[in-house]
Amino acid sequence: MQDSQIIRTEYSDLMKKSYIDYAMSVIVARALPDVRDGLKPVQRRTLYDMHELGIRYDRPYRKCARIVGDTMGKYHPHGDSSIYDALVVMAQEFKKGMILVDGHGNFGSIEGDGAAAMRYTEARLAKLTQDAYLADLDKDIVDFVPNFDETEKEPEVLPVRVPNLLINGAEGIAVGMATSIPTHNLGEVVDAVKAYMKNDEISTKQLMRYIKGPDFPTGGIVVNKDELPDIYESGAGKIKVRGKVETEDMKGGKKRLVVTEIPYTMIGAGIGKFLNDVCSLVESKKTNDIVDISNQSSKEGIRIVIELKKGADVENLTNMLYKKTRLEDTFGVNMLAVAGGRPETMGLKQIIEHHVDFQFELATRKYKNLLAKELDRKEIQEGLIKACDVIDLIIEILRGSQSVRDAKACLTKGVTENIKFKTSISRKMAAMLRFTERQASAILEMRLYKLIGLEIEALQKEHEETLKNIASYEDILNNYDSMSEVIMEDLDRIKKEYGRPRRTAVENAAAAVFEEKKIEEQEVVFLMDRFGYAKTVDHTVYERNKEAADTENRYVLSCMNTGKVCIFTNTGRMHQIKVLDLPHGKFRDKGLPIDNVSNYDSTQESIVYLCDAQQMQIARLLFVTKAGMVKKVDGMEFQVAKRTIAATKLQDGDELVSVQVINDSQNIVLQTADGYFLRFPAAEVSEKKKGAIGVRGIKLQRKDEVEHAYLFEEGTETKVEYKEKEVSLNRLRPGRRDTQGVKNRG
Repeated sequence: MQDSQIIRTEYSDLMKKSYIDYAMSVIVARALPDVRDGLKPVQRRTLYDMHELGIRYDRPYRKCARIVGDTMGKYHPHGDSSIYDALVVMAQEFKKGMILVDGHGNFGSIEGDGAAAMRYTEARLAKLTQDAYLADLDKDIVDFVPNFDETEKEPEVLPVRVPNLLINGAEGIAVGMATSIPTHNLGEVVDAVKAYMKNDEISTKQLMRYIKGPDFPTGGIVVNKDELPDIYESGAGKIKVRGKVETEDMKGGKKRLVVTEIPYTMIGAGIGKFLNDVCSLVESKKTNDIVDISNQSSKEGIRIVIELKKGADVENLTNMLYKKTRLEDTFGVNMLAVAGGRPETMGLKQIIEHHVDFQFELATRKYKNLLAKELDRKEIQEGLIKACDVIDLIIEILRGSQSVRDAKACLTKGVTENIKFKTSISRKMAAMLRFTERQASAILEMRLYKLIGLEIEALQKEHEETLKNIASYEDILNNYDSMSEVIMEDLDRIKKEYGRPRRTAVENAAAAVFEEKKIEEQEVVFLMDRFGYAKTVDHTVYERNKEAADTENRYVLSCMNTGKVCIFTNTGRMHQIKVLDLPHGKFRDKGLPIDNVSNYDSTQESIVYLCDAQQMQIARLLFVTKAGMVKKVDGMEFQVAKRTIAATKLQDGDELVSVQVINDSQNIVLQTADGYFLRFPAAEVSEKKKGAIGVRGIKLQRKDEVEHAYLFEEGTETKVEYKEKEVSLNRLRPGRRDTQGVKNRG
C-alpha cells in the first residue's frame, strides 16, 4: 500500500482557482460563440449531431426528442431543455438572420408563445446549413476532439463558409461578461468579406459601404446611422431601433395607425407590454386621440392597429408612441466572442479578418487533402496506362507465377527467379519492370474488361483530368490570389442562392418629440374610504354631497389635480400618489385602491397621516413614535420626485404613531397605553432632518408605549376620550419633555 500524501494549500487560493476554472468553462464552453463559426458549443454540437444522424434538408423530418437525446448522450452533457431551446432558436425566422434548422410543428411565435414539447416537434437541417456550415467535414479540414467521455469525436469548430457571427448575431451571458451581436444581411456581409480580401488595409468606414448596419429579422428602422461607424469600430455601443408605423384612412375622415414592423427587442413579451403601455397612455389621459387598439398579427406578419379619433394629430401621436412605449428601443451591442481560446471584444473589421483567416485555413487543408488524393490517383492511373502498353508481358508474368507475392515482386522490383517465362526476352523485359506498390496492387486487382479500347481511352481522359486537377490544386495552394478567387467564388454562389433583400432600414431620424396635452389645472377633492379606495371629485360635487362624503370617507382632502398626495405609514415611509393617476368623476364611483397607484401595501403597513404635498411645503411636521421619540421636520424635506422614501429613522421594533402639522405656539400631549398623559410646549421639541431618530418625548414605564399624540392651542378647551371618559387636555398639569407625565385612572 502506497503512503497517502496530504497537500496543504491556502483555502482562498483554492477557491480562487476553482472559480476561475468555472468561469472560463462557462465563457469558452457554454455562453460565448467562437469567432470562426459564430456558434456556441450547444449549437455546434446539435448541428453536427443532426449531420451525423443523416437528418439532411432533402430527407424526412425527425423528432426533436431524438435529436436532443442523441446530442446530450454523445456531445453535450447538460440539461435537455438547454439543447432543445438552442434547437428552437435556430429554427425561428424572427430571431435568426438565416435559420439553420428547418422546423416542423409549433416552434413558438414572435409574440412570446413557447415551442411545443420536443416529443411533438420535428426538425431537419436547413439547406444553407448543409451547404455552407457542414460541407467538406469528410475532407479533414477541421480538427476533431474527444467528447466529454472520450467515446466519440466531435469537431472543434464547424467549417462555416460565411461569417455566421455577423449574419445570425449572438446573445449570451457568461461569468462577468456578456455578448450581444445584432444580425446582418447575408449578401452585404459577403460583399464586405470580398472587399476585405481584395484590400486588407480597408477601414471600418469603407466596409460599411457594403454593410449598412444591422438587418434584423423583424425589420424596423435604425435611426442613429451616424453613430454606427463608432459602434462597429469599437465593437460596443447602442443602436436605436424603431418600429415601422403606417397611416391608413378609414370611413368618416378618421385615420388609424398600423404598426407593421417592430424593434427586434420587442420580440416575445414586448408586444404585450406595448399594448398595455398604449392602454396606460389612454387611462392616464396622456392622450385622448386613441379610440381602440387591436393586435391583428398573424403568420403573414405583424399588424397592430390603433384607431384614432377624427382630427387626431397623427404625427404627434406617433412620436408619443416612440417616446412613451417600446416602439423605439435600444439594442445594446457588445461584439464579444472567443478568439484563440480567449474572450475578446472585436470590431467589424476584426471579425471579418478572423473569418478570412479561418477560410484560408479551411481552404489550405481542403486542397492539400484533395491534392494528396489526386496524386494517389495519378500514380495508379500511370501504372494502369503503362500496364496496358505491356499487357501481354504482365499476363505472361501472372500465368508463370506460383503466388501473388512472386508476381508482385516481379512487377515492383523485377524479381524473375520464381516465374516461368516462354522466352528469355520476356524474362529480360520483366526484369526491367519497376511499378510502385500501389500500381502493382492496382494491376493485380484490374478486371479484364478494362482492356477494352474504350475503357483504355476513358482511363487516359481520366488521367488528363487528374493532371489538370493537380495543377489547379497546386496553383491554389501556392498562389494567394488563386485561393482568394476560389473562396470568393464560393461566397458568390452562397449569396446568389441564399441572399435576400434587406429588411431593416438604416437612416438618421430626428429624436421623437411630442407635445403633451396640457391639463387644465383645477382644485379637486380627494376622497378615500376605509377600504383604501380613492378618487377625486369636483368641489361642486363635494359640496352637494358634503355630509355623505364626510361620513363615508376616512380621508377628505382638498388638493390640485396636478399635484400629489403624501401618505405617511407606521413603518416610517412616505408614499406619493399623483392625483392624475386617480379616477376623477362622479361621487358614487367606486374609486381605485391606492395600492394600485403607489408602493403602499395595505397588508404590511397602515396609514398614519395623509396630506397634500403642496400644502406641506409651508408646514413643519411633528413625528411621534411608539417608543416615545419626537421630532419636528421641515415640510420641504419631503418635496421629492421618488414615489417612496424613508420619512423618518426608526429604532428596531419601533413604529410611527402620529404625524401632524405643528407650530411653536401649540402644546403637545402624549398619551400612553397605560394611561399616562404628558403635556409640554411644542417649542421644547427640536427640529431635525428626516433621517434622524429624534429626541425622547416621554419616559415610558416598562412595557408601556405611546398610543396618541394631541396638539392644542393655549387657552382653548380641547377634550379627548380615554376609556369612555372625557379628558380635558388644557387642564392637564404642564410638564417638561422627557418626563413621566401624569397617570389618568380613567
